[in-house]
Amino acid sequence: MKLVRFLISREGFISVICYAVTALFSFLSFAPLSLPFFVWLAPFGLFLIEKRNRGEWKKLIYHGFGFSILFYFVSFHWIYHMTTVFGGFDWYLAVPIFIGSAILLNFKFPVYLLLFSFLAKRVGKFFPIIASFSILFAEFFTPQVFPWYFGNVVAENQILAQNAEYVSSYGLSVFLFFVSYYLFSLRKPKTVLRLLTNFLTKHKNFQKQFLLGGLSLVLVLVLFFGNGYYLFQKWSNVKPIAERDVLIVQPNAPLEFRDGRNPAEEIRNLMTRIDLMTERELKENPADLVVLPESGVPFFTTHDSEVTRYSRIYWHQFESLMAIISLRHGTNVFYNELDADLIPTAPPGRISRRDVRMYNSSVIMNPNGERRNSYQKVFLLIFGEYMPFEWMYALSGQTGQFAPGTNLNLIPYYEPRKTASSQSKDLHFEDTMAMGPEGVREYYSKEKVEEKQIGSFLPLICYEVIISEFVRKFEGDPDFIVNVTNDKWYGNSVESYQHHTLGRLRAIEFRKWIVRSTNSGTSVFTDHLGRNIDNDFTPIESTAVIRKKVQVIPGEMTFYRLYGNLLSYLYLGIVGLVFFFYAKRNS
Repeated sequence: MKLVRFLISREGFISVICYAVTALFSFLSFAPLSLPFFVWLAPFGLFLIEKRNRGEWKKLIYHGFGFSILFYFVSFHWIYHMTTVFGGFDWYLAVPIFIGSAILLNFKFPVYLLLFSFLAKRVGKFFPIIASFSILFAEFFTPQVFPWYFGNVVAENQILAQNAEYVSSYGLSVFLFFVSYYLFSLRKPKTVLRLLTNFLTKHKNFQKQFLLGGLSLVLVLVLFFGNGYYLFQKWSNVKPIAERDVLIVQPNAPLEFRDGRNPAEEIRNLMTRIDLMTERELKENPADLVVLPESGVPFFTTHDSEVTRYSRIYWHQFESLMAIISLRHGTNVFYNELDADLIPTAPPGRISRRDVRMYNSSVIMNPNGERRNSYQKVFLLIFGEYMPFEWMYALSGQTGQFAPGTNLNLIPYYEPRKTASSQSKDLHFEDTMAMGPEGVREYYSKEKVEEKQIGSFLPLICYEVIISEFVRKFEGDPDFIVNVTNDKWYGNSVESYQHHTLGRLRAIEFRKWIVRSTNSGTSVFTDHLGRNIDNDFTPIESTAVIRKKVQVIPGEMTFYRLYGNLLSYLYLGIVGLVFFFYAKRNS
């Protein structure tokens, strides 16, 4: 009842309007709408709530949760879809799960309000710097499953996005809140008139503060726009050292069969679909690399081992089809699969289910149809690929029980065959019913070429691409980045566009192209300037192919790759110390 009374009061109405301003303007600024004008107004709701409730700590916490819930409802509404479809929960369970996750995973809002209010009372001035310092602290030190930063919205501006090479999305958040607070201060015409009047009356102290504030704003604007323009020009003029012809196959694979479909029939249709899509695209014009998405062929592996056979995930027809595609067209094939091994403490001689570890894995098959390097997903998604507690697995039968990988090596790929197949009759999926992987390789034995590595790429599975600090842990200099993902659980929503946009900054931080391959949309190629090539996105919930020439940009260790978030830490440290001594001196 107390909540209802608050919501119908004048204060409650104004508060909800503030929540809505931040939530809606952030959403409008972000993909797929991408209306960047609104981003500069989005923090106004936070600023106004803090100003109206400065020093009232309990109220600020409640308002922070209000921002969390409405922001989540507007920007992450697809999580409710995931909860009901992926988790299988009824609506009366899905709603409290949605609200609970909104609060737990958006603590940045109450933390921001509390820190801003605390510094505003202790310092009493430098509010644009307080605003930028507070958002950086809140984004840095609060838990987020989907790291959605305000800086990602700023990066919709192509020039400003280039600054991510030095400061990542964190630094762009700092820039946004610094500039936005100036705009917030000038939101009323009377305020602007009063400032000009006071300035013209020649009060020296006021004139000094006015000029200092205006100069700092101009300096920051020139710094970010100037540096962004310089970097854009610099990297636009870089000539690639090679080009790779890459084909993405989007098969729209089924994820589960709770609707009564025949699993065997659906999987056969899927494999036939992949077979025909690749043949249609490659028969007359071979490619260097074919990329299949996460769960492009679900439930199975091509890794033939005692453990995978015991776990019943090895399927010889899956391996045979991948070998057919690579040998038929003389190309590299990168695909996703399950994989399994035993825990180190497993007793020898007998395999038991509790000793088996499962992995979300992606593997390369060379142009000779031979399975080569694989990558096991390291950064697992909580509630999707693992549960924090054992008893929680009973809540959702769809949640995987995966172990994290440990290898952060690049995936090598090999020189493709330069001639067409000499076979009078090429193999297809139906042939795998009678012909195993070795039979396929024997059939195409005359097509075998010398294995020659021509490069390597950085493999990322699903949401790993949005964790900038994780991606820079990979060793070596890749030719490009490959992100395979499965967004089918989220239906026909904006999630797939948001997912890509959150990961798009990796292209700028690394100055490498990104090949994004999805199961059901949206697949896209992004260049080293963060531009989506031809703005060519595959449609959602459909089968599709997309093919581009991926440029290999000369290897250069960018500032972010070398030093990570060093500049953000320096900003927090220096500004924090200045505020500490300033507040202590004036206390």
